[in-house]
Amino acid sequence: MAHYDTAVVGGGLLGCAVAWHLARAGTRVLLVEKDQLNRHASGQNAGSLHFQLEYRMVEHGDDAAREAARALPLHLDAMRAWAGLEAALGEPCGVAQRGGLMLAETPAEVAALDRKAALEREHGLDVDVLEGARLRDLAPYLAESVRAAAHLPGEGKANPRLVTPAFARAATRHGAELRTGHRVTALHRDGGRWHLHAEGRADTADTVVLAAGVWTTELAAMADTRLPVFPVGLTMSATARTAPLLPHLIQHVGRRLSMKQTPEGNILLGGGWPAKLVTRQGRIDLDHNPELRYESLTGNADAARVVPAVMHLPVIRSWSGMTTLTPDQLPLLGAVPRRPGLYVATGGSAFTLGPTYARLLAATLLGAQPDLPLDGYSPARFGALNFV
Repeated sequence: MAHYDTAVVGGGLLGCAVAWHLARAGTRVLLVEKDQLNRHASGQNAGSLHFQLEYRMVEHGDDAAREAARALPLHLDAMRAWAGLEAALGEPCGVAQRGGLMLAETPAEVAALDRKAALEREHGLDVDVLEGARLRDLAPYLAESVRAAAHLPGEGKANPRLVTPAFARAATRHGAELRTGHRVTALHRDGGRWHLHAEGRADTADTVVLAAGVWTTELAAMADTRLPVFPVGLTMSATARTAPLLPHLIQHVGRRLSMKQTPEGNILLGGGWPAKLVTRQGRIDLDHNPELRYESLTGNADAARVVPAVMHLPVIRSWSGMTTLTPDQLPLLGAVPRRPGLYVATGGSAFTLGPTYARLLAATLLGAQPDLPLDGYSPARFGALNFV
């Protein structure tokens, strides 16, 4: 039995980033992943760096948007973090922040875009709503139906297949131990330490970080605590390669859409179109990717008409993945009440905001005061689910 200062469960972006921060601070870190690193949500998403409020955050009205806006300080921090990430990790991660546009096509959508931008500016996000010649000069590729767009220069994309491995290699260079193919089957606290059992091994740690995405609820239950984390199936597609066409990240204020172009020329389509979660014997099977829905594929393709040139490109691949949300769509970040030494990091826009989540949580674990308050994202807000 080996002992560690911190055991991190989950080998996605969040887990590897937390391990990196802790290891370079000199702590003894174990990271445990049940599959391969980056096997799930961190490696299956479309790589959007969307710091404006997303469609899912504004579709239910202004009150819901104001609630989601509570996390905008994290968005601002993450926008800066991504800008310096490749230098910090010492290798390329496909980060390109050439700006993002959130589009509006109807008068009602333009009004919603204006309200959203005003709310974001209140929180320090430098969003500019463009119309007419200003919009056409910046984005001549947009359809005539687009009336306005909220522009944020710091938005963009990263390569999800490069980011997490870069964090993992950096953590290893600083002494972190990364153990893949080890599924945690038991987690309990005894004698002032956490005991983890995985694939016949038993280890102890002073603190444990649950950074396992959709498996967070399952792991928390091992520690006799309940965390409201829900899996959501998502759909993404890629077109054939084409000449440089789309320099910006594209989103839409009135429907699900994200669109960007890879360095190789493929256009990636996403934006929250649902995929069907697989169920077995009445329970969601988290170990199997969701099933594609025809209506999501066609709906996503129709949403892409805002860039007419994309409509002529064949789709060469579609795939599904899962993300993790909480009931209020805010992150679940910080110490778990009544479970000394147990921490969680999940929910929200965990790829986009992952570098910030990891830095703030690592600061907490190291006994420092995070430079952004975490109280609003604490698991304590769901304390009614846990009585002991």
